[in-house]
Amino acid sequence: MNGQFVIVGLGNPGREYACTRHNAGFTLADILAGRWGGRWQAGRKFFSDLAEVTVGSRRGWLCKPRTYMNDSGEAVGAIVRFHKVASADVLVLVDDADLPVGSLRLKPSGGTGGHHGLESINHALGGGAYPRLRLGIARPEQGVRDIAGHVLGRFSRDEQVVFEKVLVRASEQAESWLREGIAPAMNRYNGSVAMASDHNRGKEK
Repeated sequence: MNGQFVIVGLGNPGREYACTRHNAGFTLADILAGRWGGRWQAGRKFFSDLAEVTVGSRRGWLCKPRTYMNDSGEAVGAIVRFHKVASADVLVLVDDADLPVGSLRLKPSGGTGGHHGLESINHALGGGAYPRLRLGIARPEQGVRDIAGHVLGRFSRDEQVVFEKVLVRASEQAESWLREGIAPAMNRYNGSVAMASDHNRGKEK
């Protein structure tokens, strides 16, 4: 993989949304900025907070749209068109209620699963042919119908401990995607942090 890239963390701006399940993408983008020495700046013409970073020989941008989740495509489309970045070089970091907390899944393309942020990006990019790194946030407990309240809520204390491990693994996966390509990054990191721990223990025996 060569050339420029854009990594988009999905979420909602504002203190009231910070650290909620739906802002998992924002949280991971902040970790990547720290990992790669990026500094967030307001990119007003791109409706985003942006951090320019270099990873190996590749130069790119971390992006946190300020459009609110449902209009994320407005920001993503603007920066992708301006820098002429191919869809295959746009990685979207997104929460996924269909995955349990503790799981992450990188895919080269796919549907939206009803996620409004991805729906907006699909519209802006002309389809779903861009990679996405899904972070599991789980669905509400059985019998709870209000998924909106669930995704805009915060992790329990036990879930937060697990999710912090996922963020470490996801940051490694994002860097692997940049340095090695999507297939090695998928093969090495997709799954759950519990599975990864079991695998590591097996190698130590």
